Amino acid sequence: MAGTVLLDVRAGTALITLNRPEARNAIDAAMRRELTETVRTAADDPSVRALVFRGAGERAFCAGADIKEFVPPHSLVDAREERTGPKWTDAIAACRKPTVAAVHGYCLGGGLEIALACDLRVATGDAVFGLPEVRRAILPGAGGTQRLPRLVGLGPALRMILTGEHIDAAEALRIGLVGEVVATGSLEDAVRRLAEAFRRVGPRAVAYAKEAVLRGADLPLSEGLRVEGELSTLLTTTQDRVEGAAAFRERRDPVYTGQ
Repeated sequence: MAGTVLLDVRAGTALITLNRPEARNAIDAAMRRELTETVRTAADDPSVRALVFRGAGERAFCAGADIKEFVPPHSLVDAREERTGPKWTDAIAACRKPTVAAVHGYCLGGGLEIALACDLRVATGDAVFGLPEVRRAILPGAGGTQRLPRLVGLGPALRMILTGEHIDAAEALRIGLVGEVVATGSLEDAVRRLAEAFRRVGPRAVAYAKEAVLRGADLPLSEGLRVEGELSTLLTTTQDRVEGAAAFRERRDPVYTGQ
């Protein structure tokens, strides 16, 4: 029997598929566990240059948490224990390799929180986004209240979070929630182009550049520049830097190894 999360590595790209199409890929306990394990497996695979997240079926990337699993906790202590420690989306956010959410159909609640944990988001024109948790008398608890305002700004984030309203792909593009909107049949091609771009660049340089951006985002400019300088200096000692310079001089494509 297939799991709730599938992993397929193709030409250096880890395709991670949320695989509950009969439930619009709703997130249950098994999916949370398997998603964390799958992300770590892909992140540790030296042949993988990037991770792409997608949803099985035609209706949804992920419609959010499986409400069938919502039951009252036995006690406040049990509830707190369930909420402490790393979230399942944290494994995505912590990945040093580029991560891409390829979104079609519904991308709601925990599904949007998966997309928010990624570096890049590409969507089809039929995609629908939202954090509807307040309509169920809860709040987005897997990073939505923190990552969304950091990405789109306080005003648009508060409107989505406090009303639970959905937005379409055009509005998501306008506010910066997604970086590209493509035709329904072109999502795979768009993802393929990104994957090809990631294969052409130095994997260690990408990891350090990502670290510089994300660490620096919460630092004063002077400290962020210091982080950038330290990481840039480290890259001058790598074999890939030598290979990149040699390939440029010899007018050929570089062959990067991550060393």
